Amino acid sequence: MERELATLGKGAQCCSWNYCGQRFAVGYDDGSVAVHDSDSSFSRSSKFKVHADGIMNIVWIPPEFGDAIACICIDGTLSLWEEVGEDAHSVSWKQCKVFESSTSRVLDVQFGLPTRYLKMVAAYSDGLVKVYELLDLLELNKWQLQAEFQNVVDSVSIFGKPTCITASVAWSPRRGESQQSRFALGFNSDLSQFNSCKIWEFEEAHQRWVPAAELAFPADTDDRVHALAWAPNIGRPFEVIAVASCKGIAIWHVWLNSGTDGRLSTEKVVLLSGHDNETWQLEWDVSGMTLASTGGDGLVRLWQSNLNGVWQEQASLDCSGGQQ
Repeated sequence: MERELATLGKGAQCCSWNYCGQRFAVGYDDGSVAVHDSDSSFSRSSKFKVHADGIMNIVWIPPEFGDAIACICIDGTLSLWEEVGEDAHSVSWKQCKVFESSTSRVLDVQFGLPTRYLKMVAAYSDGLVKVYELLDLLELNKWQLQAEFQNVVDSVSIFGKPTCITASVAWSPRRGESQQSRFALGFNSDLSQFNSCKIWEFEEAHQRWVPAAELAFPADTDDRVHALAWAPNIGRPFEVIAVASCKGIAIWHVWLNSGTDGRLSTEKVVLLSGHDNETWQLEWDVSGMTLASTGGDGLVRLWQSNLNGVWQEQASLDCSGGQQ
């Protein structure tokens, strides 16, 4: 039985739930952000101005670092905001950090699960990838650029700067000090070398990021990536990553034990039909068993595999709350 949780104001452009699903933040076309809380039946608890331009995306920072969000504006500005206050009646949001670039726009940003350091990956409209590290776990304004590279497998060749429309980043959800830092990244650009989804992993011995796998067949490397999502893993011997392109939603299995060439083993298990128009977003549930997708056809689709590993669409919801 469906029920309405909250009514968003006019001009809402994006929405993001926090890690425990008790709060969500809404970005508006006037550059403001509103925060809604479950404690007050998801009514609005705060609203503050972030930028003169509209908010394109909001990402919550891991809860170990308090209540904080990253905001990407339409002009590509990335800013970090933190909730401060001694009690619930004196809460406000303050700006911690602004990442500005005069030559390119931030398209997507995601935070890795914290181990020794909190890492943040930002993908830019010129095809560059920047990895930042938080220097002080108590100060969200102290970040250091750790690495900067292009989303290409061939690091020797020189490529021109692409024009990227969108980008999608997904960190490996595996926790633990012994876990290697990994993330997946794909672009929607005018240069095919940048588009296909690559898995990047941090090589401790040489202190560098290297491409460990490419989730695309040779015939599909030209496909532009519209969205991707890395599934939580509860007991599987492999990882599951969903990648959306114009051809549909591909489900990949990835084994994290590198071969002699340092590359990860991968298998494309199915290509789901996706949406009638472009797929906009992919999200897994906490068990990593159900995949939700949204697209230009105005539908939210839920996908699952059965005990035989066959993937099927389980439900389809329209944006007005109807079920098909």
